[in-house]
This record gives sequence, structure tokens and C-alpha cells, in this order.
Amino acid sequence: PHKIPAGKLGYVDMRPFAVANYQKQHLDCLICLGGGGTQKNALRLMKEGLNVVTLPKTIDNDVWGTDVTFGFDTAMAIATEAIDRLHSTAESHHRIIVVEIMGHNAGWLALGAGVAGGADVILIPEIPYDIEKVAEAVLHRSYVGKRFSIIAMSEGARAIQETAGAEPTAEETPHSEGAEAAPEPVRCQESVSMKLARRLEELTGLESRVTSLGHLQRGGSPTPTDRLLATRLGTSCAELVADGVYNVMVAVRGDECVPVPLEEVAGRCRTVPPDHPWIRSARLVGTSFGD
Repeated sequence: PHKIPAGKLGYVDMRPFAVANYQKQHLDCLICLGGGGTQKNALRLMKEGLNVVTLPKTIDNDVWGTDVTFGFDTAMAIATEAIDRLHSTAESHHRIIVVEIMGHNAGWLALGAGVAGGADVILIPEIPYDIEKVAEAVLHRSYVGKRFSIIAMSEGARAIQETAGAEPTAEETPHSEGAEAAPEPVRCQESVSMKLARRLEELTGLESRVTSLGHLQRGGSPTPTDRLLATRLGTSCAELVADGVYNVMVAVRGDECVPVPLEEVAGRCRTVPPDHPWIRSARLVGTSFGD
């Protein structure tokens, strides 16, 4: 609400209007569902005097303070199915296929779908990759008779050669849920996955293709797991509001839904730890992370 696009006027701060409407309606609490950007905006409204409770909803699974966010499992299922489907054409045509998956700052989605879908290479923001090592992994598969490779790549993944102090811009990461940049006109530009595919063709001599899943990951019918999770978080939220507990996010911790102070959550990102069990399992079955 602090930064609403208003055409030629630039941005307009709508917080005073939000506060006035909240008071006019005699509301007890504002419940906000969303990812990192939503948590930060909820904190801003809290500082304006509103009672706020938030729920962690994002396909990126990167909200700090909770074990999981609802929306993640559904998006992971969509990305996994896409990888499953792409195996057929990759194998029959002896191609490298780079699957670009959402995830600006955190690689949970590409990692989960990559492991579940049997990707041969997984590239995530938390592990900068060496393009030469990615090419080596692809060529090794070719040498042992596996003349195709599937690469699951987060949109925020970066090569070691590109990370020397450089931060990705909002322009480079148009799908990020937490981005607060102004809407940009549609334009053609080479994505990180296109750059990777082009370079791999040069290094390996193998034909490469790119599939960007884009906003397909953010819609559709939710999985039963997400439906159950959203129901649990929603009922826990209602109980907190009924008890007068405000200015918290309802988080999943183990088997419980617990309140976490919003000030501890907003502005922080939950990234994939380098020793996460999913990474360890992927490495044990021969998946390359390009490092």
C-alpha cells in the first residue's frame, strides 16, 4: 500500500487511505496472505496502528519462520509433472532441456521438483554453478550412453563467473513474488536459462532447448497437501484473532501451527541450507549442482 503504481504520477502511498478505511469499518484485525512482500507490507500497516495477522502463502517456500508455505506443494507438483513430460522428448531427440522454474532468492521449488522429477542437473541461487562443470556432467552422461539431460534451473540461479559482486535486478527476475518494482512493459530479453542453453550447446555440441514454466506454476487446482495446510493455518489464524492475538504470522513448526512475531519475519528470506537433506539425497543419486 505504500507504493501503488499510478501511471505518470509514479507511485502513491495509499497507507493513509488503508488506515482510514480500517477505522471507518471498525475492523478488529486485517488478515494478510502472501509471501515476503506481503509480510513487509503487513509490518508497515502494523506500524500504522492496525492489528495484523499474516499467513505464509507463496510457491517460493521462502518465508522466514515457517517450515513450509501453502502453494509450494502445488507448484512443485506442476514443475515435477513438467519434468516428467519433458523426459520423453529429451530422450527421443537426444537433447539438453533446461527447465526454468520460479525462485528468485531461494531454490526450494527447483530443488524439490528437480529431485522428484529426476533432473540430472539442479541449479539454485544458493549454490553458484560453474558452467564448465555443468557441461562436464552433461558430457559424462553422453559418454555412458545417456544422450540427453534435464536441467532444473531456478530463475535466480547464477554462474560463479557472474556473481562477482553482482546482484540480480527486478528486471532480471520478473516472476519474483516479493518484488516491489513498477510494472514493466513486455519485452524480449535473454533469460538465464536461454544463456545457459546457448553456452551448453557451444561447450558440448549437443542440441539444447529451454522450457520456462512461468506463471503456470502459480495457478490450477491445489494439491490435497496444500488444501490441508491452508485449512490448518486458516483455523489457527481464526483462533488467534478470537483470542486477541495480533501482529503475528501463523507459522508451521513441525506438526504445530504457532504464532511468530511479524517483526521477526518481515524482510527475511528462508533460503535452502547447503546441507539440506534434499541436496544430500540428490548428490547421492548422482545429480550435479554444477559446483
